[in-house]
Amino acid sequence: MPENAAQSESRELPARITIPPVRGEMVRLRPATVEDLDKMDAIDAYPGASGITGKDRVAERAAVHAWVRRSVAWSLGEAPTESGVGDPEARRTIAWSVITESDHDGDGEIDAADSDNVIGMIFLIDIDGWARSARIQVILGQDYRGRGYSRDIMPRVMTYGFAPEPAGLGLHRIWVSVPEQNTRAVSVYQSLGFVPSGTSRDALWNASQNRYQDLIVMDTLADEYDPIRSLDAFGMHVIEDNPGVKEALSAREHSIAIQQGLGAARNEADSEAEKLQGKSVREPADRVAGATAADDVRNSGESEGKGGASPDAASDGEESNWPYAQGKGKAAKGAWWRTLGRGRKRGNDK
Repeated sequence: MPENAAQSESRELPARITIPPVRGEMVRLRPATVEDLDKMDAIDAYPGASGITGKDRVAERAAVHAWVRRSVAWSLGEAPTESGVGDPEARRTIAWSVITESDHDGDGEIDAADSDNVIGMIFLIDIDGWARSARIQVILGQDYRGRGYSRDIMPRVMTYGFAPEPAGLGLHRIWVSVPEQNTRAVSVYQSLGFVPSGTSRDALWNASQNRYQDLIVMDTLADEYDPIRSLDAFGMHVIEDNPGVKEALSAREHSIAIQQGLGAARNEADSEAEKLQGKSVREPADRVAGATAADDVRNSGESEGKGGASPDAASDGEESNWPYAQGKGKAAKGAWWRTLGRGRKRGNDK
């Protein structure tokens, strides 16, 4: 078999997937069903769609219906010819319903009793096995927006997406697209580690303002995303039995070990450098009769520029000729721990 054919097969998505449940602190996720689509209407999930996702209400509702049906078809192992909702590029979708069984607003009643506890959905859309990429999107009922539910569930779904197979999907990239006016969503995504990667100018029509608006594309990569830090940024806790979490914790421990190893190596290198520096600034005892090495450096202008400057000269604000001191400022700014996990140059990296 040709090598490229073998690579192609190895990057194909499975014909069938078991969608795992996911637990959050405020809500839980279960695989979405076709029956849940009526509940999305009951919680009024589509108003203001043009300002939130860039679609009008009708288009947003139609997209959600297609995503849920594709998710169900994949979980059943149905081929595109059987389900009628396949993707010509063999991409897939996973849909979870967001469930709450609590009284978060303190009114004495379960928040979503009228919709069988469904308050919205979260999706991994256009899951591309070849590119190992997917788009994430959350859609909540109108009364459940701005309460922190997205912050609870997005890091947990992303952890599953990035986790290696079979614990997760083994994705390399997760991305979002946000209308420019949805600054609140942009802030949430940045807190999750998403980086702006491009802008589609005048890509969307804003019906409420009767004008075009830009579409901002943001993404994060497997070697950039830290699920533990993302949860911590929102004051959320790790739930260890969620899919992909054990793998994420293991990877984090490995990363910390690498950091500690690099730190120890750097300390050792600095120690050796200090020894070399100490040797380089020693003055011969007979260089100037009756004068100490420090006096020689302070009093002789000829000694500057010859590699003989002393620590006192550097501490007095004079320019140092020490080879290691010259690089210390730059090394601090570009220290390894500042760029750990950033395997690629991004447009806004400094």
